Amino acid sequence: MGYRVITLLLFSLFCQVLFVSLHQATASKFHNVSNIKGKKSVASSGCNLFIGSWVVNPSYPLYDYSTCPFIDAEFNCQKYGRPDKQYLKYSWKPDSCALPRFDGVDFLNKWKGKKIMFVGDSLSLNMWESLSCMIHASVPNAKTSFLRKEAQSAVTFQEYGVSIQLYRTPYLVDIIRESVGRVLTLDSIMAGDAWKDMDMLIFNSWHWWIHKGQSQGWDYIRDGKNLLKNMDRLKAYNKGLTTWANWVDLNVDPSKTKTFFQGISPTHYQGKEWNEPKTSCSGQLEPLSGSTYPTGLPPASNILNNVLKKMKTPVYLLDITLLSQLRKDAHPSSYSGDHAGNDCSHWCLPGLPDTWNQLLYAALSM
Repeated sequence: MGYRVITLLLFSLFCQVLFVSLHQATASKFHNVSNIKGKKSVASSGCNLFIGSWVVNPSYPLYDYSTCPFIDAEFNCQKYGRPDKQYLKYSWKPDSCALPRFDGVDFLNKWKGKKIMFVGDSLSLNMWESLSCMIHASVPNAKTSFLRKEAQSAVTFQEYGVSIQLYRTPYLVDIIRESVGRVLTLDSIMAGDAWKDMDMLIFNSWHWWIHKGQSQGWDYIRDGKNLLKNMDRLKAYNKGLTTWANWVDLNVDPSKTKTFFQGISPTHYQGKEWNEPKTSCSGQLEPLSGSTYPTGLPPASNILNNVLKKMKTPVYLLDITLLSQLRKDAHPSSYSGDHAGNDCSHWCLPGLPDTWNQLLYAALSM
């Protein structure tokens, strides 16, 4: 009898260990998950880069707006009169490990002769310009070429043969011109041909899915055989993202291409989200303290996570949502050369997207 009990207990313990191992293996497709409290290097498998807090770092920012030739007016807050500079001095400090300082020369050497592409909306533009500025600050005298077009742009560091490209496509899936007008087609990615043969891909999409009125980018949605005037935006996002996931599984070779998804970037138009109902991002001078956001993560984050879980191709989630939610102080607000009014969607440069790229740099070393 005692032998049977011991056997059952050992079998139960084996099942528990197996379950935990499978869970961690699944989670590691997106980013490393850890219950370990002690400090670790980023290369350690137990590091979660995305849980932590913002701290003042006197050595920031990583570059000066006046010396980077790649910043659009809409992100250039200091140039367009923002009077405060404290928002430039915050660095992200993960709880479970130390985040390495970005080294542009090291990045260029590791990616020599390679092609990197950001694919998505103006938040991809934000991150693309940030990375270009961070690298440029490390090699200010390096020869560069800078090509800007409506759909596809590129910064090339010629001595290293490193091309950092941007492909603008706010929904990832296609908008197709039909007789009725612009049709957001949830099962079509013809634009994907331009994303092939890259050595690194960083995708992003969410903000444009909830635009309405004059800022909406389409007239109808095509969902299979159905042509709709409107539909639930989260359901549409889920279907569009699933089409993207299928495209990646079919077209991306993980032995040749590292694939990332830039997590949902939050807005700060409604102060009630952080318990200041009469405010927006305008005039905010510091981040929220701690590592929680009162309203929690946006529903789109759950959809993104669920789509990634079903993919065959490993995609690393740059889970920037929570750490960006804490940065109500980092938007251009009225200090933008290209946007009238109060911009609480995009981010100043230098600023928060530099941290996104530091996290990308750290993730590449894991």
